[in-house]
Amino acid sequence: MGKIWRVSGPLVIAEDMRGSQVYEIVEIGEEGLVGEIIGLEEDKAIIQAHEDTLELKVGEKVRGTGTILTAELGPGIVGSIYDGLQKSLIDLMKDSSFIRRGAKAAPLSRDKKWQFSPSVKVGDAVSEGDIIGTVPETNLIEHRIMVPQGIKGVVKEIGEGDHTIEEPVAVVEHNGKLNELTMMQKWPVRKPRPYKQRLDPSRLLITGMRIIDYMFPLALGGKAAIPGGFGTGKTVALQQLARWAQTQLNIYVGCGERGNEMADVLYSFRRLKDPATGRLLQEKEVFIANTSNMPVVAREASIFVGITIAEYYRDMGYDVLLVADSTSRWAEAMREIGGRLEEMPGEEGFPAYLGSRLSSFYERAGLVECLGSPERTGSVTTAGAVSPPGADFSEPVTQNTLRIIDALYSLDVTLANRRHFPTINWLTSYSLYAEAVKGWWSKVSPEWADTRATALKLLQEEAKLEEIVRLVGPEALPEGDKLVLLAARMIREDFLMQSAYHEIDTYCLPERAHLMLKTIIKFYGLAQEMLESGRSVAEIRSSPIVSRISRMKDIPHDVFEQGIKELWAEMEVSLEASKRVP
Repeated sequence: MGKIWRVSGPLVIAEDMRGSQVYEIVEIGEEGLVGEIIGLEEDKAIIQAHEDTLELKVGEKVRGTGTILTAELGPGIVGSIYDGLQKSLIDLMKDSSFIRRGAKAAPLSRDKKWQFSPSVKVGDAVSEGDIIGTVPETNLIEHRIMVPQGIKGVVKEIGEGDHTIEEPVAVVEHNGKLNELTMMQKWPVRKPRPYKQRLDPSRLLITGMRIIDYMFPLALGGKAAIPGGFGTGKTVALQQLARWAQTQLNIYVGCGERGNEMADVLYSFRRLKDPATGRLLQEKEVFIANTSNMPVVAREASIFVGITIAEYYRDMGYDVLLVADSTSRWAEAMREIGGRLEEMPGEEGFPAYLGSRLSSFYERAGLVECLGSPERTGSVTTAGAVSPPGADFSEPVTQNTLRIIDALYSLDVTLANRRHFPTINWLTSYSLYAEAVKGWWSKVSPEWADTRATALKLLQEEAKLEEIVRLVGPEALPEGDKLVLLAARMIREDFLMQSAYHEIDTYCLPERAHLMLKTIIKFYGLAQEMLESGRSVAEIRSSPIVSRISRMKDIPHDVFEQGIKELWAEMEVSLEASKRVP
């Protein structure tokens, strides 16, 4: 047991700490504030306090726990709200809405009993990663109890029925040694969980956002970044991902963002329903709140607690999405700690190891073949918001993130000012997964690649023509170029624009998205024939068909396909009528 020698903001220097280890968790002062040793110098320990250090006094006791920062993994995680250290905020709020320093709350209930159904029997040989039974955690999540790492042998006992997470559900014997298995595991948050092998992503992560699913697809097991300046809609974009992404489990990490944004997430997710099942979204969500008014240095822990939970459910064979809002706040916390430690700063004062820390988070995403039997695959998809000051993408956090991720959704201040949401810029965004998901899309529509390429080409041509329009005006353009501008505007406003608060348009299936864009491209082709028949672009623009296309978003899902067929028929009639005009 040591004692406080000096306090400097979130850093506590303790003496008489011989025998401690780096990353060991300690309890500081009479209130037992949680801290983590990040450096050792002789008998002194440099402690990163995860709670407010005000009023700590020199000489107060510092107690080592002998353990490193771990996450508790077991039934009861789904639907929970945690702080950055996986304390249950639901339990902490039972006593008061104001959480006192040093307050403790177990992540998982020790009293609640879960119905355990074994999937192995006495005499079966099991090893690490094998599923030995299941628990109905929610109506959407079947919790699969796995043999912990480092344990193998023959099942000697297994008990069906109601158990708490600390009661043994099975006994495994190996070389005469008996190991009791419970429904709870503990795992160091900074250590990736093992798997058999990593696989190449090949399936589309359906997000319900047209510009992502269709134009810049994100694969299951992929890693993406959403950078953008103030007011560009980063939080709304991440909320949309967490709400509608067709994964089995979604984890939302509020890392240093505003408390009202996190409150809005918690409020809405308890009322919205999953479009695939009709069940409440909270039955497939986990929330980790470490907002801007919570301890600064716990932001790093919140990110790694979230990714550890994601890997745990991945190992069960689930597809998991983790969104982090935002990694810039985490990087700012690292910069503060680095400054107090007097480390050699890198660019703009960020620590020189910024890139490796970001990589240690993003690289834990992936599609993998899981350990154990039965054979199964699982995935973790990560999407992190980045908040560059002044929307300057050349700053270090954004640049280091770009070296790691494979999909970039670049939010544009200009689009936000034009009220074009989502503000993902189609000229500066990209996805390296387009080729990987081509096989998946070909099952939905063999035309996807060509339709997407045509739309992107029109948008790029529009960008080139805008320079001319600014110089000489649109009327100086030839009719063919005017038609390109019309078609590109329709793609932007009638396809890429999507309201997160519209009852119908908030979520769009890939099949619907394809029909919408195909309709616009089909109209462009028919309009070219009208031009050849002598019609002007001004006449084409005033056609009622253009207005009908702009209202595609409002067509209810159950009659959408029929509505599109009727629209296509009208377009053919309009073309024939234009050919008869002398």
